[in-house]
Amino acid sequence: MLFELLSDIVNVDDVLLITKNSGATCEIRSNSLPIRQKEKWITIGDNDGPGHMHINSEIIKSAEFIQEQRPEKISFSIRFFDDHNDRVLAAFFTKMYDESKNLIPERKNLYDSLHDKYSSKIKF
Repeated sequence: MLFELLSDIVNVDDVLLITKNSGATCEIRSNSLPIRQKEKWITIGDNDGPGHMHINSEIIKSAEFIQEQRPEKISFSIRFFDDHNDRVLAAFFTKMYDESKNLIPERKNLYDSLHDKYSSKIKF
């Protein structure tokens, strides 16, 4: 189910995939990235392209849809956690608001449809 969820995410334009640790942060945009799995490794992006990521599917144990209130808007994300509940990966849905800071219904519908398909909290 992890591969299916990630596949659905990378098919949505303008989702920012973020991995980070105490020493580095990596961000790539979802826009039509290829995705494939070989054994435990899920690769998002083209191995020969300018940016891609490899995700160890055995490490990610859960995911959660999170809507977080910010000063001027709500942030929409799906966050992936290991068995210690540490965040391994996050998918932030960007370009959710127009120039007047109004939520764009079509973008919200994309997020909501994934939420409805997978539920709020997912165990892998």
